[in-house]
Amino acid sequence: MIGNFVTGVGLLGPTAMLSELSAGLEVTIREAGLLITFGAVMLCICSPLMSWLTSRVERRTMLISVIAVVAVCNLASAFAPNYTVLLGIRLVMCIAAAPYTPQAAGVVGMLVPPEKRASSVAYAFLGWTLAAAVGLPMVTFIASRYGWREVYGVVGVMSCISFALLVWRIPRGLYGAPVDLTTWSALASNRLVLLLLSITTLQIAGQFSIFTFMAPLLERLAGAGHDAAASVFAIYGVCGFLGIMTATRIVDRWGALRTSLLSTSLVLTGMTVWSVGAGQLPVMALGVAIWGLGFGAITSMQQVRLITAAPAAGAAAVSLNTSMLYVGQAIGSGIGGLLFSGGYFRASGFVAMAFLTTALAAILWSLSFGSRGS
Repeated sequence: MIGNFVTGVGLLGPTAMLSELSAGLEVTIREAGLLITFGAVMLCICSPLMSWLTSRVERRTMLISVIAVVAVCNLASAFAPNYTVLLGIRLVMCIAAAPYTPQAAGVVGMLVPPEKRASSVAYAFLGWTLAAAVGLPMVTFIASRYGWREVYGVVGVMSCISFALLVWRIPRGLYGAPVDLTTWSALASNRLVLLLLSITTLQIAGQFSIFTFMAPLLERLAGAGHDAAASVFAIYGVCGFLGIMTATRIVDRWGALRTSLLSTSLVLTGMTVWSVGAGQLPVMALGVAIWGLGFGAITSMQQVRLITAAPAAGAAAVSLNTSMLYVGQAIGSGIGGLLFSGGYFRASGFVAMAFLTTALAAILWSLSFGSRGS
């Protein structure tokens, strides 16, 4: 969970300091946003690739090595002389970080009994929720007062702490099932797996069409300053924390399907409130709060459903889902960047609603797959 937290802050951090990156590196807001878009493309490609290449590596060694590279890259980013070097360092970090989340989920599956797997996987993904709840407001606060270089320095130090904790606590001798071409072909022929991967892409693309540019959108639409934007990020994260904690408590009883329906509906409702209330900071913050209640559970429920749909290839399915998550980030941040640079600040909310509506329809369609879809 802590590894997911530092990885999440490292990967999402630029969204909370786009203005500072833009000013400090002398690039446009959209070009600063490409740190998210290009990083997401690299993560998309490398998540299944690295999961395949590292499938025979002992899990403790792999997780520790990933966090070590994340720590070094964040510390190096603090000294990047220009945008090109910062982008290059970020791409290296994304290559290294790609397998962390799916393999962490696989390790959780090895450490807990089957009946606790759903709630435990959701708990591990709490790290990403905390990255939004604590990490992004922290990034906004530090960047607005001290600078973006100091943000990378702090994240680098936190990554070193995570590295030490993993060395201390993760047991030795954990090996996952080897991933080979037959694993990928089996997943490619599983219609439910393909549908679930499409749902992930739609869910994340919708969210990142707003999320990547949330701070500058709040400034343009509602005149929000740095502290107000940090407060909205905090609301988003705190509500996400409440949402994921609720999901971990109800998923074993409700099932991942119904929990997924609830969380996706909350995200869609929140985006609707954001879009309709664009220009009014309290209304937009309310929309973010409702959205936050659902976002934390969305990804973890998708992971649980994929493991259920393809139990023999769970780690590979989760790595593909992580890849689709980053495809969604690239699509959403790309569309959001085009709309932002064109001055269509309100349009991103309606684009997000369209993505989430389609995702909700696809989840309902997955009901037709019977017990495997639950």
